[in-house]
Amino acid sequence: MGNTVESFLTVIEEQEIVAAIREAELNTSGEIRVHIEDHCENKVNERALEVFKTLHMDNTRERNGLLIYVAVCDKTFGIYGDKGIDKVVANHFWDATKDVIESHFKKGHFKQGIVDGVLLAGEQLKKYFPYDSNDLNELSNTISKG
Repeated sequence: MGNTVESFLTVIEEQEIVAAIREAELNTSGEIRVHIEDHCENKVNERALEVFKTLHMDNTRERNGLLIYVAVCDKTFGIYGDKGIDKVVANHFWDATKDVIESHFKKGHFKQGIVDGVLLAGEQLKKYFPYDSNDLNELSNTISKG
């Protein structure tokens, strides 16, 4: 089984990640998405920003979208938070989330890394963007693929 987007996660694992996104978004008005592709052609942070824009994640009311980007074949990932998040959080805000994902990825536990990263991101966002009963799910919870 090759290391590509198709074989990276099983259907069940993808469903578990989508469930984690739903659960995380119960804590926060922030919008979390996961994008998976084979290769990252340029720097991971630049590519994450490109994907973020392509998915129209910068169209949320509070500019509080968060993308977890994974390039499977390159064994790399990045986290990109929109301007609304960047404005209120410290520079190293996502380090804990990155560490959780990275520690699972190093063991080959890709699904668990993403699930734990999503849930931790939701917890972290809750402080700055608490869930509001009028909150709309502005972005799809499905995993996008490149």
